[in-house]
Amino acid sequence: MKADKVIATYHRVRQQPLWRLLAADNGPAVIALLQTELLETQRSIPSSIFHERISRSLEELRARGEDFPQTAERYIADWLASGYLERRFPAGAEEEEYELTSAAASAIRYVMAMVEPRTAATESRLAAVIQQLVRLAEESDPNPTTRVASLIAEQLRLQREIEAIQKGQLGTLSEDRALERIREIIGLSGDLTGDFRRVRDEFEQLNRSLREHIIDHEGNRGDVLNALFAGVDLISESEAGRTFAAFWKLLTDPEQSSTLEEALDQVMSRGFADQLDSHDRRFMLRLTRTLLEQGGMVHEVLQHFARSLKQFVQSQEYLEHRRLNQLLKEAQRSALTIKDQVSATATLDYTLQLTSSRIRCVSQWVLYDPSMQAVGADMIDGEAAAIGLEQISELVAQSEIDFRSLRANIRAVLDEESQASIAQVLDEFPASQGLGSIVGYVTLGVRYGLRTDGTETVAWVGADQQFRRARIPVIYFLKERLDELV
Repeated sequence: MKADKVIATYHRVRQQPLWRLLAADNGPAVIALLQTELLETQRSIPSSIFHERISRSLEELRARGEDFPQTAERYIADWLASGYLERRFPAGAEEEEYELTSAAASAIRYVMAMVEPRTAATESRLAAVIQQLVRLAEESDPNPTTRVASLIAEQLRLQREIEAIQKGQLGTLSEDRALERIREIIGLSGDLTGDFRRVRDEFEQLNRSLREHIIDHEGNRGDVLNALFAGVDLISESEAGRTFAAFWKLLTDPEQSSTLEEALDQVMSRGFADQLDSHDRRFMLRLTRTLLEQGGMVHEVLQHFARSLKQFVQSQEYLEHRRLNQLLKEAQRSALTIKDQVSATATLDYTLQLTSSRIRCVSQWVLYDPSMQAVGADMIDGEAAAIGLEQISELVAQSEIDFRSLRANIRAVLDEESQASIAQVLDEFPASQGLGSIVGYVTLGVRYGLRTDGTETVAWVGADQQFRRARIPVIYFLKERLDELV
């Protein structure tokens, strides 16, 4: 390829979010903020919490002399427009949620790899290449004779190894080589979790392209429409859909999951695992959960796109979109026809009716003046109520849920346990506000905890001194998310 073509390609790539984030003037600060809030802690954060955390972080940076003159809302809006963040509204959520784009996640991992580089030419990586190459050569060999000979040789090798172990000649990896391999596994697993974002982006692009094809098709029935009316799931049947379906089936297979969990437990119990830093240890301990969470997120997106695309066609909504698209094209053709006859600044003798509500400047709004509706009579002085601070405190406790005490109770339990359900917290700290405490724990669990499919029974004593019980969803509070309960 000639240099001019490469230069043109790089000019185009330079306008993409990944390169722009790395080359931004405030890139180090933006990468650090996004890494801290969205890559290392949570993959998705509700809008209000994300704005609050970024605002607090900016205040701390300004106190240290960093130049951040704008508000957190303005910076977040810029990151959205630049393609560093995505804003979604999950089904059943109370507000929008922010998460990193695949480009921003790749940029952050690239910088992290520069800070803590791993040895490129490791023995484990070379051994993996050789092993995969040999396996490919064997499995793609159509000659039965050589295939049988290869299997017999492998059988003899395994038999010699078994005999050596029975004679007491058991060899294990040294700690250095074991650490090298586990770090290679961590690197590959990190790349795998990043691939989920790109797969989801492929599904989104596929969904948009299918809708555009349906709208732009001028015939009576296009290929996409015929397939959808025939009940074919085009997204699941696509190359990305089939690839992810195969991966998801492997990940959720009970036998494979059990094998993975057992292998993880054995590896993390070895002595060399103690030499890993806290970040790598936490990553390995949460590996299965992370893969399932990221894969489940993509699986839900896949199912949602497939259902919404079928609904888009079956509800005849595509016809209205197609009609609107045709009207826009007709308007464009008409404008091109008269572009040489009418000046762009000429006054047209035509009144265009508003198609939406009127937009007014904020300065045109009139503030409400309470004095305009004030009662003419003088205010009568009322008698002071015979109430003290203790009575006021009781009234406040009866009317409002004491979330501060509930958070303190959860933190106290998580200081001793790695996770705890609402029932376990109530065993240590009974519901002082009765049903209000139960509602408060469920509210905190929905926002900060991990909900499962089961249910559990909780009990409390109400204000009438009656003992009551109820069944609620099983929600676990996790120690790794303890910092959020502030």
